[in-house]
Formats: sequence, structure tokens, C-alpha cells
Amino acid sequence: MRRAVRASGGAAAPVALSLSLSLSFSLAAAGAGVGLGLAGPAAAVTPPVAFTADALPTWQPNGVVWALAEAGGTVFAGGTFSAVRPPEGSAGADRPAVNFAALDAATGTPTSCTLSFTVTSGTATVRALAVSPDKKTLYAGGYFGAVNGTPVSSLAAVDVATCTVKPSFRPAFAATVRALAVTGDTVYAGGDFLTVSGQPRLRFAAVAASDGALKPFRADADEPGRAVELTPDGAHLALGGDFFTVNGADTHALAVVDAATGALTKAYPGFIPTNSVVKDLAADANGIYTANEGTGGGVFDGRIALHPADFTQRWRDTCLGATQAVLPYRDVLYSASHAHDCSSVGEFPDGQRHHLLAQPTGGTGKLGWAPDTNDGIGEGIGPRVMTVGSGGGVPYLWVGGEFTTVNGAAQQSLTRFASTGDTGAPTVPLASAASFRPGEVQVRWRTGLDLDDSTLTYRIYRGGAAAPVATVTADSLFFRRPQASWTDTAVTAGQTYTYRVTATDAAGNTSALSAPASVTVPSSAEAYAGQVRADGAQLYWRYDDTVLPYAADSSAGGNQNGVHLGAPALRQAPAAVGGASTAIGFNGTDTQVYGDRRQTVGSSYSLETWFRTGTTRGGKLLGFGNNQSRGSNQYDKHLYMTDDGRLVFGVYTGATRTVTTGAGYNDNRWHHVVATQGPGGMALYVDGVRKGTLDVTAHENYSGYWHAGGDSLGGWPDRPTSEYWAGRLDETAVYPTVLSAAQVQNHYALATAPADSVVRVTAAEDTYANAGAPDGNFGASGSLAVRGTPLYTSYLRFDLPAAPAGTVLKSAALSVKTSTMSGAGTADTVSVLPVTGAWAEGAVTYNNRPALGPSAIGGYPGIPDGSAVHTTALSTSAVAAALGTGYGLALTGSGTDALWLWSSEAQANEGTPQLTLTFGAP
Repeated sequence: MRRAVRASGGAAAPVALSLSLSLSFSLAAAGAGVGLGLAGPAAAVTPPVAFTADALPTWQPNGVVWALAEAGGTVFAGGTFSAVRPPEGSAGADRPAVNFAALDAATGTPTSCTLSFTVTSGTATVRALAVSPDKKTLYAGGYFGAVNGTPVSSLAAVDVATCTVKPSFRPAFAATVRALAVTGDTVYAGGDFLTVSGQPRLRFAAVAASDGALKPFRADADEPGRAVELTPDGAHLALGGDFFTVNGADTHALAVVDAATGALTKAYPGFIPTNSVVKDLAADANGIYTANEGTGGGVFDGRIALHPADFTQRWRDTCLGATQAVLPYRDVLYSASHAHDCSSVGEFPDGQRHHLLAQPTGGTGKLGWAPDTNDGIGEGIGPRVMTVGSGGGVPYLWVGGEFTTVNGAAQQSLTRFASTGDTGAPTVPLASAASFRPGEVQVRWRTGLDLDDSTLTYRIYRGGAAAPVATVTADSLFFRRPQASWTDTAVTAGQTYTYRVTATDAAGNTSALSAPASVTVPSSAEAYAGQVRADGAQLYWRYDDTVLPYAADSSAGGNQNGVHLGAPALRQAPAAVGGASTAIGFNGTDTQVYGDRRQTVGSSYSLETWFRTGTTRGGKLLGFGNNQSRGSNQYDKHLYMTDDGRLVFGVYTGATRTVTTGAGYNDNRWHHVVATQGPGGMALYVDGVRKGTLDVTAHENYSGYWHAGGDSLGGWPDRPTSEYWAGRLDETAVYPTVLSAAQVQNHYALATAPADSVVRVTAAEDTYANAGAPDGNFGASGSLAVRGTPLYTSYLRFDLPAAPAGTVLKSAALSVKTSTMSGAGTADTVSVLPVTGAWAEGAVTYNNRPALGPSAIGGYPGIPDGSAVHTTALSTSAVAAALGTGYGLALTGSGTDALWLWSSEAQANEGTPQLTLTFGAP
């Protein structure tokens, strides 16, 4: 369903793959955006981006920067300000700078060139700067009457070498000059003026570069000019602004004229909406580029590329968010805007503003470069102008405007980015691990974010080892962060494994390790999850993750991870399906999970989830919408609950079409719901039983995202009090096919059948005995030791639970973690024996150590050096006989090589020593 569209835009718009033969790898692609392959040579950034996203220390004005230009390693900044000051946190005093500053391109510090642009009445400002082709003369336009006391009239020429005004250049512009372009003999100007040197020139004019004498060039416009740009061959001039006519011809906001005469070469009637204007123009050998701003609904805020030969449209980027400046550089178009909605070009939906972006000059989509500013002061636009200045042979991208922060740090109106020296590390990956069957662990993570590298290298570490077990490369952008995954097949049923992941950019900057993701490999395949995967789910959120804001996709080949919004409650128990799985809790106010992948939905699909609630305010359980973090204005293909607990499945075909249950399900019990649509129409199932059908095969066709726990519901029948849902969800899945009634019933039956459950028990007491200190007690030590000769023996006590009703113990495993000391591992066999004598952690010594059973119930055939968790299977029958009691185990060595472990008192033990008990049906 479509809501009324809000006004938007303008100023008003708020591998190298290193694996052993026992490991396998998988990475599900997200369209063309995800890449795999061998890691290439290190580079500062991901090509074709030429600049890092790391803002460099730069002196900053106390007002707005409207114009930038560069010559000979100096960057000139013009605007509306009175002083410049050192970068935040740097020493130094403010320096006077009246609407103009000259700064070293490489260091960002002021040069000795100082010019004051003043006016006798009103507010002086510099709005345009341009340098002559020989880099000897700087032209400045704006609203001012003098430069360093020398009389001028809104346009001045400055000798770059001496930083002095050229008194011989004296054109008289009667109003503000907003744009400049320069050739060897001509200065073109655009602005608010109606006369130049007493002669009619409406908004655009040309004067001699030597003395400012007015030229016969006429390109009269009915509204202000804001941009002028010469074509590379100098034969034509592109004009941009607010106008609706040029030389009397219908052409709104954009025109191309003859550079010599001003005669209209190309008009653009109806090409740009009437509520939108052109704020900037740029050109390269590939054509002309426009920066557009609009106000109100139906605006054009994006960028256009024109062919260089006939000036027809080459491509159009329809992002919303008031583009202020464009700069082509080495086949990349950098832009300054506050883009907040690029859904029309298949990118990010309406939401957060992004002020600096890059895309190929071919216009094929955004690149991995996205440093950011805030909106700042004045009109709250953010960045307004860009230029490239070089110093010491290094190009720097300079950005000016009215922002007051850059990348979240205080910095006003002026910043710069280098082409070398990338220092920013990617964000820390959010990792998860799952095992659906014996012999296999899927490690998956939400791809990281680096503001100048779209291709990152991920290293997966197992059990705390110093070397990674696998290396994966994958692509991501700030608005497209697909799930990546790797499958470990060198695992043993019943054992617990821990994984961590890092991300590294092209320059070698590496994130911190992710939080540990632990998983116990089952001794038999998980029936419910296995069937969901086998039946073809393309999105499968099990909600077993331990870190916000990541909801892993457990589908067989999926990359459709979810993102938590509003911090829903994780790891809720009991879950809908037995075993180690958990559910997620929503508060009914502002929490949900939304999909990280933009997509369309085909004519056949199925929605499935488990839910539990007692709410009387209703809300959306699961559905499709065109936005992510903001409420969608197109939304259907959804399941929602009415205030009285009934379930509604609805699609939009120009009207709302729904199937509704007769009974309520807000009874605080787990229920299973499936909704399908395909050639046979719509069907709704609850707890394996079909509750209703409707002969409707169509739905609204749009691109969007899956949502769980909330999204828009305006205009729908029996609309609940709340669009957000209060309760728990579990096992949410979306399929690109229609599940049959038999499949639905099978899923329900599998989930309600007895399932394996996993219980982890940490040591209640642990200590060790040392033959070298026969009377010493080590119960408070953070370490445990094992050796055969001279003897160290470690003792562990676990308070074992009884088996849950109707189940038996199916497996038991012991996990320990080696310490970080050098040589903590051992080449000797370590045996696990039951303790038969009495002992207490605070009293046991070598002299009074307890007796041990005669036979080992488990063991380790040597443990390598390096701090890591190591797990061994134990005799199931031996452990089963001790269920419901305190159970003692001893670790003994076979030789002279000592093993050092963390005890339960150590902070680094990761919950070890630990027993993992798996219970299931007899």
C-alpha cells in the first residue's frame, strides 16, 4: 500500500582463500555487489576512488565557505566569515580573514596571502573563485566593493604571485556574482545582476580577462544564474540557475550556449522540474555534470551527466537531498549534498543524510567513499563546494560549506582528504556461528564498513589461535552490507567451537576482533532448521545472535541478514523450537528487525514465523516495506495482529485484500503462522491448519525490505492501536515459492516434536596439585596445570543437572582453555578420569589429593601452544550415571611436558572449564 509521499529534497528536506582440505567455503552474493577472490596488492583505497575518507587537520573559518580554487599548491577559500582558527585541539590563535583565506594545500595552514573583501553597506561575501589557465590570476566574484581597500564592484582579479589586486581589471557588476569560468582571454560570470558596467546583461555576462571590459556575449536569463562551465574544447558554455528562459527561449535551470556569442545551442524545456534548480556545473572529457536542488514534492535533487557532443542526457541520478557541488576527478564524480533517499536508483531508502558521495562518471552506482559532515549552520545544507589541490606531489580533495563536524568530530566549514595515508580501520565485524548438522559449522558475519574501501578482507580465527583458519574477501557499502559466511568442516559432533573475525582494508588497517561466537556441533541433524533450509528459505532469521544490531541469515545460501532497530531483547527463552535456539523480544513501541538487502518480491512467496504474545494493542509481525529505519510509505505482503489478537494476511492491489483468522492468538503461547501467495491465490495457516484463502494473485510491485516486529499499517482493515508488535518472534523465514499445506504441517510437527536441548555447566570448583609444593593449595589460582612427571594434576567439579523429563543424555563434552603463557600447550596425552575420593577446592594439596577412577572417560592427544578452547568428548554412560549430583573429573598427563589452563577464576577463561551436555529423546 502507498502512503501520500512526503515533501522531499532541497534545503527544506529534513579472497585470498587459505583453507585446508578439511575446510569448505561459502559466500552468498548480494546482487553484483559482493565479490570474492584472491586478495590483491595493498592500496590506499579501493579503486577507482582516489581519496581516503580520513579528514586531515585543517584551519577553519568561523562562517560559511562558498567557493574554492587552487593554484600552485595553494587553496583559496571564499565565503562569509571574519577569521580562521587552528584545527580542533591544536594550539594557535585566530587570524583575521575577511571573507577570504589562502591555505597550503598539503598542510591546511594559512599562507602569507591575506585579502579582505568588504562593502560599505550590507554583508560582503565571496561566492565564486576561479583561476586563469596559466594559474597566474585568481578571479573572485560575490558581493563586495573593495579588496584590501582597492575599489572593485563584485568581481576582482588577484595576482597569485604577489597576492595583490589588479587595479586594471575593473568591471562593474551591479549585484552578486555567484559563478565564474575563465579562459585565457575571457571571464564568464553568472549571478543576480541585470547590468554590467552600465550595459544590460541579465544574469550572465562575459568580460575581458585582462581589464574587465564588457564583451558582446549575451545569454540573458529571467532568473538568477548559479553556475557556468566551459566545455573542454572552449566552444560552449553551460549555464545553470533558477531561470526559465535564456535569450527568450524556454529552458529551465540548464542551457548550453555558444561561448563566443551567447547564442543558445541547447535548450532543456521540461528537462528539470520547475521546483528545482541547477546549483553547480562541472565538465571533463566525458561530458557535463549538473548538481541540482529542489524544494517540495516531486523535486529533482540529484545529478545529470550530458554527452559531450550533443549535450543530451547520458545518465541521471535521482537521489533526493539537494546536490550543491559536483567534481569529476579520474573517472569518479564526487558530489556534495545531503542525500537522504536514493531508493529511486536502487540504493539507500529515505533516512539518514549523507553529505559526501562518489560514483563513476559513467553513473553506474555509488562507490565506496562516504566521509560525512553534518548540516551545520546557515541554511543547514552541509558541504557546498569542492576542489582538488596538490602539495608535494600529493593530490588533496578540499571541501567547503557550512558544516560544523566532519566524520563526527568538530571541524567548521573547511576540510580536506588526502590521496595517500589511509589510517581508518574498518568497523568490527558482527559475527555469529551456527551448526545445523554434525561435521559442519557456518561462521557468518555482517560485512564491515570502511568509508573509503568497499572491498575488505576478513580473517576467521578459531578457538583463540593466533593464525586464521580462513581468509575471505567481500564487498560492502554503507547502504549495502550483505552477510558473508565461511563453513568449517573440521569439527566434531558434541564439541564447542569459538570463532572471531577481523576486517582489513586495502591499506592494511585492521579492525579489532569481533566478539566471540560460540557453537556446539550437534550429534544429529537439527530437524526443524534442516527442513526450513531444505524447503528453500531465502531468508531465515533464527534470532540466536548475541550482539546488536545483527540478525544472522541461516538460510542455505542466504545473505539476507537483518538489522536490529531500537535494541530488541536478544536470547529470549523458551524458544518456539526446542534445543539451543532462542527467540527475540519486541517492546511494541520502537523495536523491529529490518532486512539489509533491497529486493523485489516475485509472484510466488511464503512468509513464516513463530510468535508469542499477550498484547491487546496488535502490531505487525512480518511484512514488506520500501523503507528501513523509517516507516514505509509502500507496504504490503504482511502479517499483522489486531487488538483482539486475530491475525491478518494482506496484500495491496490498488485496494487492500486480506485474509483474517476468526480467533485470537494473544494467549501467551507459541503459535506458528504461514502466509502464502501464488498462482492459486492467498492462504493463511496457523499451527499447521489452513484458516482462510482468497483468490487474489497480485500484490504491489516495488523494491523494499523485509521487516519483523513493526512497520507502517496506515489504511489497513482493523488497523491495530500499535504498528509495532509487543511479544516474541522466532524462526522467521521467507521463501520464493508457495509452501504446500503438507510442508506447512510438517514444519509445525517438527517444531512441536521433542528436540535435543543443550545445557552448559561451568566448573563449580577447580584446582590443581603440585608435587613440587606438596602442602600447597592452588584453589584461588587463575591457572590449572597438568603434567605426568613431576606430577601436576587438575581437579574439576561440576554440579550436573538431572535429565529433562522424557529425555536422556545423548552426549557430553569437556572444554578447557589454554593460557596465554609461552609453551602452555603440551605434546603429551592428557587423560580425563573420574575423581572417586573426597576433595574441596580450598583444601586439596598434593599430600591429600583425592583418589581417581581406574579408567579414562575422555582425553586430549596433545594440545598445541596458543591460548584457545579445546574440547573432548566424554563417555556418555559415565556422565549419565552422575546426573543430578556433583561430579568430579581429573586431568592427568603422560609425560614431562606441562599443560597450563585457565581456571574458572580467570577472566580469560571464556566460561571454561565447561561441560556441554546434550539431552534428547530416548
